[in-house]
Amino acid sequence: MTVSVLADAPPSFWHQIFNFDDYGQLLALVHNSLIAGAVLGVVGGLAGVFVVMRDLPFAVHGISELSFAGASGALLLGANVVVGSLAGSVIAALLIGVLGSRARDRNSIIGVLMPFGLGLGVLFLALYKGRAANKFGLLTGQIVAVDTPQLSWLVGVSVVVLLGLLAIWRPLRFASLDAELAAARGVPVRLLSLAFMLLLGLAVAVAVQVVGALLVLSIIVTPAAAAARVTVAPARMVAFSVAFAVVSLLGGILLALGSSVPISPYVTTIAFAIYLVCWLIGARRQRRGWSSARALPSRTPVVTAA
Repeated sequence: MTVSVLADAPPSFWHQIFNFDDYGQLLALVHNSLIAGAVLGVVGGLAGVFVVMRDLPFAVHGISELSFAGASGALLLGANVVVGSLAGSVIAALLIGVLGSRARDRNSIIGVLMPFGLGLGVLFLALYKGRAANKFGLLTGQIVAVDTPQLSWLVGVSVVVLLGLLAIWRPLRFASLDAELAAARGVPVRLLSLAFMLLLGLAVAVAVQVVGALLVLSIIVTPAAAAARVTVAPARMVAFSVAFAVVSLLGGILLALGSSVPISPYVTTIAFAIYLVCWLIGARRQRRGWSSARALPSRTPVVTAA
């Protein structure tokens, strides 16, 4: 009897993770999620480039915790979850942008906000008496969580983020590369920093709706970090970051469609696999560069005695 149970365990385990029975019928249920995933991939990929350039991954996590608190509070009150998530993200972004002008101050503020937001969100979910899936989805994402009204909100907010990034792209890139030189040239560095934090807050709030609050880094940080491993050209880095984010999201949604597992493990696994491949490519190129540099003949002039 024990041998029979053990023999049946692996197929059951894999069947829960990868199950493509009635896949065509299930695919119609995630039409909105696929659209949201594609839009979010573009937004996350673009915003992630500046997150990596400005060394703000910790800020993304801090914003996501208050976004989670806002969404769970809206869920408790029966209000619009997207609006609650946006409110939490904007408040966090403003606090980090205004109070954390320096890196040390910013990290301290984020370290204070993260446990507060997470604790507040857990409190709201503990008081919520509705479906357990709604609670779990705020943390880890839900594959069919995006209905038509939410999709409208997500697309609208994403358009605002994209237009905002395009409007400040060149001065923000200059300030991200060398803030002191940009300030000396008259670029409003602090105003740009605050504007980007607000746009980042909106992008995080959108991402939380699909992948959950705990794993939002996999969309806004990992694709851009992977792109930075294989190229330093700005245009290519942006293109790779967007492509990696879209592939991670759409691939995660499609793989999670027939399983009983939340979407986020699939998205994070694909994103990590892409990063690992890019890291290996970058490491190989670096070794080749060192080998080429060692193989080059010395160009130092030889001085001989007269």
